[in-house]
Amino acid sequence: MFEAAPPPRVPARLVLLSLAALWACYFIVASLRGLVMGFDLDWSFLSRRLTICIVSMLVMAAVWPLLQLLDRKSGRVRFAIVLIGAFPLSLVLSIVNDVIFSDIERPAAYGSEEDAAAVAAGNVRITQDEAGNILVDLPKILPPPAPPAPPAPGSSEVPDEPTDAPSEESGAAQPQHSSAITIKTNSALGANFGRWANIADTAFGRYFLVLAWVALYFALAKAEEARAAERREGEYRRAAEQAELRSLRYQVNPHFLFNTLNSLSALVMVGRQDDAEEMIQTLSTFYRRTLSGDPTNDLSLVDEIELQRLYFAIEAVRFPNRLLTHIDIDEAVLEAKVPGMILQPLVENSVKYAVAATQRPVTIAIEARREGGQLVVAVHDDGPGEMSGELKIKTEGCGIGLNNVRDRLRARYGEAATISYGKRPNGGFATILRMPLEAGNV
Repeated sequence: MFEAAPPPRVPARLVLLSLAALWACYFIVASLRGLVMGFDLDWSFLSRRLTICIVSMLVMAAVWPLLQLLDRKSGRVRFAIVLIGAFPLSLVLSIVNDVIFSDIERPAAYGSEEDAAAVAAGNVRITQDEAGNILVDLPKILPPPAPPAPPAPGSSEVPDEPTDAPSEESGAAQPQHSSAITIKTNSALGANFGRWANIADTAFGRYFLVLAWVALYFALAKAEEARAAERREGEYRRAAEQAELRSLRYQVNPHFLFNTLNSLSALVMVGRQDDAEEMIQTLSTFYRRTLSGDPTNDLSLVDEIELQRLYFAIEAVRFPNRLLTHIDIDEAVLEAKVPGMILQPLVENSVKYAVAATQRPVTIAIEARREGGQLVVAVHDDGPGEMSGELKIKTEGCGIGLNNVRDRLRARYGEAATISYGKRPNGGFATILRMPLEAGNV
């Protein structure tokens, strides 16, 4: 049984880069927010915030292997697990924030000396202690002066005017009134209510930060899956193209072998054993060269021409006086790459429909040149040109040879290669191939 291939993983480098970018953005935004709100860019705060970003990034990186376990889960399962699992992670990040900032001293109840002087001058100040209690500092309130005693009946003494300042005796005897009011807000929830309230508030912000990164991670995972699918599709496409090229390439060999065996049979029947033996030797050399390499590989044009020379040598045994050859290859395209044996069906057609169809000498020419970024290869002859009967039907239908060449060009180059053929104005038949010029030395 075949096991399913594991899903593609997001590279660790990409995961760490996403975390670094996330916390770098947080550091910049938090610092700018503090600057806008009037806080100075104090290094004590910046260094702690930077430490929080680094530690938080490492904590979230430790969660990455757990996210990989969700790669094969459905979207709903991922959504539910992430929504629940983000709570403890955000709480851990919030506690990290609280621990790193815990060494910063809280301001005293009266704050600075100026604040204490303001309170002493009669201003009201509201502060909060570490337990979360609200402290309201009020100015000293002096008691009102005592009213003067009423005069005795029948007395003519005028009562003294009331004085604003109490005497030392009365002031000393009067009790001191407290000028501070404490509002206890956490008596029922414990002394650390304020601290845990801050942790919960920070955890709420971290929760959405965690969700944002998890969403980014799953987006990266989907992108990796898409790239893997594209790579597999490309591999399948290349494998199909190679299979098609191999099939078409192997189609040439039986076609060529069939024609050659017919020639051998004809030589044996007329008693030309020596010529038949020479053809067999040349045929052996031809197949040794053509079958030694990968049929899907390209050949240099000069090697392809050498194969056609061997084929001309084989057919020259049959037609020693009628087969003439002419090869004209531009030196600039000698190393150009072409599909192996791409010219073989064209040369065979010229031998079969031009040389064998007439009793006069026929010249088969192979020419190659460069036209811009294309390689142009032409195979033509000066045979009858006009065909009738079965030969004409085969030629108009492209036959096995021309069909094979057309399909191989399409499989190898797509729309970038073309084949054209037809009767020449001066007599004979011509086939012209145009394909992209591919070679390191061209």
